[in-house]
Amino acid sequence: MKTNSWLKWASQMLLFSLIAVVTQIAFIQESVAAQAQKMKIALVLDKGGKDDKSFNSAAYQGVMRVKREMNSFVKYVEATDDNAFEALLRAFSQKKTFDLVISIGVSQVDSVKKVAALFPDQKFVIVDGIVDAPNVRSLVFQEHEGSYLVGAIAGLTASPDSSGQIKVGFIGGMDIPLIRRFELGFAAGAEAEAKRNHHRIKVISNYIGITADSWNNPAKAKELAMAQYDSGVQVIFSAAGASNSGLFDAAEEKKKFAIGVDSNQNWVKPGRILTSMVKRVDEAVFQTCRDVSEAKFKGGAVHYGLADQGVDYTLDEYNRSLLTPAVVARVEEIKKEIISGKLQVPDYYKKRK
Repeated sequence: MKTNSWLKWASQMLLFSLIAVVTQIAFIQESVAAQAQKMKIALVLDKGGKDDKSFNSAAYQGVMRVKREMNSFVKYVEATDDNAFEALLRAFSQKKTFDLVISIGVSQVDSVKKVAALFPDQKFVIVDGIVDAPNVRSLVFQEHEGSYLVGAIAGLTASPDSSGQIKVGFIGGMDIPLIRRFELGFAAGAEAEAKRNHHRIKVISNYIGITADSWNNPAKAKELAMAQYDSGVQVIFSAAGASNSGLFDAAEEKKKFAIGVDSNQNWVKPGRILTSMVKRVDEAVFQTCRDVSEAKFKGGAVHYGLADQGVDYTLDEYNRSLLTPAVVARVEEIKKEIISGKLQVPDYYKKRK
């Protein structure tokens, strides 16, 4: 009897052990399957990199939010130069495991166009450029609208010199139509508000260069900024990616004002950054990834402007003391006029046609 009882007990224990093992295997298989089903996102940044505190940083923040909130897998690379874009895009596409490949910057347009045609089943996103293909979504921003607002702030904040003239400046990164669009909007806003207050105004503009290195050359940006400040410029707006840090250093040294771009850069040099013209690249990237996860992805151009908060100026604890209530009230009034269509901001894209 004792032997039979022991055998019965041993058989039960063995059965329980087998059930436990089978359960563990099932759990592991389920976890592996869940891992395999994760949405996979590839991000190709330009030379400025994810730490440029500007355009690339905003895109990186967007995909990191996707990783957190959607439990997704994210792989990003930083291109060493423009010649690397096509190879990186091909490498991601050939794997056939990424649900979406995101390209940051107008410099990647030609590469996206070529690779998207070779891999029609791969979904792509290009930020700041337009590629007309069914498997490519183009995220474009009305940067001239946001630039007009910060131009107005510059025109309202700068004071006339002894001759009665206001001087503000613009520094562009790479001399391309996109950055000319920033410049034209900024100048229009500054000139309109200066003239509204019966002041003469001069807008001084410089560009860092004509290659992709222009986005990551803070030394040149500082050199240009110092020269502008020395000529009497009081406020400089720069659309130059990671090169903006050179402007901010110059503003601190000269105790003048700078205006940030793409991301909220007010915190970089508190008291010296008058405001920032933000482009919600992070939100646009996040929304696109969500569309992919919900099987709602479609190719085509998606535009983001003031009306949908795709662009704006910033007001926070770092610059609130720099902008008077009257300036803020006027800028909010201008914003409403642009959104309603009452105020038409000049657009370099339309002007050059």
